[in-house]
Formats: sequence, C-alpha cells, structure tokens
Amino acid sequence: MFETIRQHWFSNVRADVLAGAVVALALIPEAIAFSIIAGVDPKIGLYASFSMAVVIAFAGGRPGMISAATGATALLMVTLVRDHGLQYLLAATLLTGVIQILFGYLKLGALMRFVSRSVVTGFVNALAILIFMAQLPELTGVTWHVYAMTAAGLGIIYLFPYVPVVGKTLPSPLVCIVVLTAVYMFSGMDIRTVGDMGQLPDSLPVFLLPDVPLNLETLWIILPYSLAIAVVGLLESMMTATIVDELTDTPSDKNRECKGQGLANIVTGFLGGMAGCAMIGQSVINVKSGGRNRLSTLVAGVFLLILVVFLGDWVSQIPMAALVAVMIMVSIGTFSWESIRDLRRHPLSTNIVMVATVIVVVATHNLAIGVLVGVLLASLFFANKVGQILYIGSRMGPDGETREYEVIGQVFFASSTRFTDSFDFKEAVPRVRIDLSRAHFWDITGVGALDNVVIKFRREGTEVEVIGLNEASATLVDRFAVHDKPEAVEKLMGH
Repeated sequence: MFETIRQHWFSNVRADVLAGAVVALALIPEAIAFSIIAGVDPKIGLYASFSMAVVIAFAGGRPGMISAATGATALLMVTLVRDHGLQYLLAATLLTGVIQILFGYLKLGALMRFVSRSVVTGFVNALAILIFMAQLPELTGVTWHVYAMTAAGLGIIYLFPYVPVVGKTLPSPLVCIVVLTAVYMFSGMDIRTVGDMGQLPDSLPVFLLPDVPLNLETLWIILPYSLAIAVVGLLESMMTATIVDELTDTPSDKNRECKGQGLANIVTGFLGGMAGCAMIGQSVINVKSGGRNRLSTLVAGVFLLILVVFLGDWVSQIPMAALVAVMIMVSIGTFSWESIRDLRRHPLSTNIVMVATVIVVVATHNLAIGVLVGVLLASLFFANKVGQILYIGSRMGPDGETREYEVIGQVFFASSTRFTDSFDFKEAVPRVRIDLSRAHFWDITGVGALDNVVIKFRREGTEVEVIGLNEASATLVDRFAVHDKPEAVEKLMGH
C-alpha cells in the first residue's frame, strides 16, 4: 500500500509540482472562456476546474490526467442555462455525476476497446485543430505587439530546453508565461491580458444545495442534459486516458475513471461549479512539462484556486499572448504528424475513418458526434472485410449422387447474401451435404441464410444434411433456425 502511494504520488515530486503550476496557469483562460460559452459567470468555470482537478487526483483511474471545465460539456449546457438558469445547471451537474458513477459500476469504460486506433488518431488531430482555432480570435485584429509576444513565447518554449543546466530543470511553458508577463508589466504595451477575460473570484467556494424544486418535473428538465453531458464527458475522458496511456507507456483503470469523474462532478455541483471532464490539451501540457503522477493534478487544482483567489491581481497581468503560445505548442504536440505520412501506407478504409472523424469533429465542434461517426465507419469497414472472408467449395461425393459443400469462414449479416448465392439450387442431385465444421454462425441473419439454403434445396426435392456445426453455432441454430422444425418449414414452403 505504502509503495503504491509513493509510486502514484511522490516518485516525481519536483516535476509534478512544476507541471501542475503550468497547467493551473493554462486552465484560467480556458475556464473563463468555457464559462462564457455556457452563459454563466467566470467563477463557475474556475470553481469547477479547481474541484474537478482536486477530486480526480484522488478518485481518478489515470494518474497525471487533468480534469476541469471543458468546452465539450459547456456547449451542452447553453440551452439549459438560457431557459432555466444557473440553479438547474448545478442540479444537472449533480445528476451527471450520479449517472457517470452508475456507468462506472456497469463497467462501460470497457467499451473503449471498440474504438479503433484510426478513430483515436482522428479524434486527436481534430482536437489539435480545434485548440489552434480557439487561439485565432486572440490573433486577429490585434497590434504587432501580440504577434511579437506570441512568437517570442514560442521561441522560449522550444529553445529554452537547450539552455545548459536550467533548460532541463524548469518547464519551458512556465518560463514563457513568467518572462512574457514580466515584459508586459515593464513595457506597459497595450495588449489583452487574463484580466480582460472576466472578473476573477475573490472568495473560496462554499457548499450549497441547488435551489430547485425536488420533484419529477425538475428531473425531466435536467435528465436529457445530464445524460448528454455524462456521455460526452466520459467519452472525452476515456479518449484522454488512452492518449496519456500512450504518452507515458503506463496503464489506466477506465472504469475507476468513470466513477472518479462522477464523484468529481457531484462535488463540483455542491460547490457551485459546472460539470466538466478530462481535458486533452491540459493533460498533454502536464505530460510534456514532466507531470506523471496524481500530485501534478492535485497541484494544478490547488494552485489554480490560490492564483485566482489570493493572487488574482498578479494573474490578471498575464498577457493572453503567453497563453496563446502555450496552447499553440499544445496543438502542435497533440497533432499526430505521423498520420499524414502514413496516409500512403495505411489501407484506404483506415484513412477514411481517420479523416471522417476529423472533419465531423471540426465541423460540429462536438467530439462525441465525431467519435460516433468514426466508430460506425470503422465497424462497417470491419464487417465488410470479415464478410469477404468466406469460402464455399463443392465436390461430388464418391457415390455420384451426393453434392458435398464445405463452408469456411464467418456467416453473419454482412456475408449472408454471399453464403446463399454460393449454392446451386438447380443442380439435379438426390442429396446435398453441407459441412459447417470450419464455419461459424454469429447472428440470426446468418441462421436465416442457412434456413433459406436448406428450404430452397428441399423445394427442389433434394435431401439436405447439415453437419459439423460447432457448439456455439449449434446453440444459435437450435434456438432460431426453422429448417429443422417440420411445421415451420411447411408454412414457409407453402408461400
């Protein structure tokens, strides 16, 4: 137990603390921006980012991953806030947490194994594009000072690691923020700062109950929003966990993460915050800055609260150009550049799934829809590919009166037509033997195809023998087939 605590919390203290500080600074403008999207006060998003990060540090299934208020969930709250107000949003946040905990106990985190690598790659590339696009408003219609500061920030981020001794000690994004803030404060140039984004809170969050009627009417109002936020939040969290798993070459517990996200949202709702989930951008910042353990996530949450409540005057002086530089670094680091090179090597179906996921996510700004489209396309391509792996050969038996068919492969909805078309029903033979010892039936469509073949042969006056069904296929055939049930066959042959 103590070894596990040491490994997950205190095996990388210095790097975790510094990385958490960088993430906390990057969370501030994001939380404010997402609050504005949802139509609530900036402090709602900031309180949510604090509580989500702190709770998930203890309860989450992926060490080093950052959870906070996110754009994906904020977009789903707009109508609820507009039509019913903040209190209903807080109630929806609580219900979101309950649903996510339920999903965790139902082990729905295991569904991530159905998301192919091409979908994950498309998701990551789309997110990188969205992160970059989100910075464009800060780079349009501005003076040359902003471009100069942003370029200087990117220069610090990418060149500082090459500085002897300290280059490998301090995270370059943190150095970028500190240096550009100092330059802004001493030069007095006219550029946007964090303080221009909105009023920072000046007090700690307090426990409160949502001021809504506790009745079925309230439940029916918030349930659709809570369910949508729960699904989108868990989807983004699971994708983020998968990406961090690959970046750090360590495993994570997806079902525990579902429960952790749920608990974090419940606490957030009681502290007056909006629902959130894992953040890919901030998680990548954390990992790239050296954060690996739960301590980095805890530091990010605690430091964020300290910054906005106790050091708000200093934080408000951070130029947006510094944070834009950090987020551009994140978008560049998040994008899978290998996927562009691999377009010529990978199968066309893989490329279509990846590109479709990117296009849908970027077009809709909805990560869930993009992933759903990618998964559906990948499933269709897979079903089509497996459906092609079906061979049916035939030969005349030694007695000269029995046609023997041998079926090799998978028989299901995608291959059922090919299965049926492979038999010659007009051949005048007294008997047909169908050997299924090297075949497998997966669904009722496949069983229906077998019924169709047997009944067609019998209509032609041919005796049919089916042999070799494996145990699983035999169970399915016994339960759903009609060719071996005389009364059913008579009805079918009568039509």
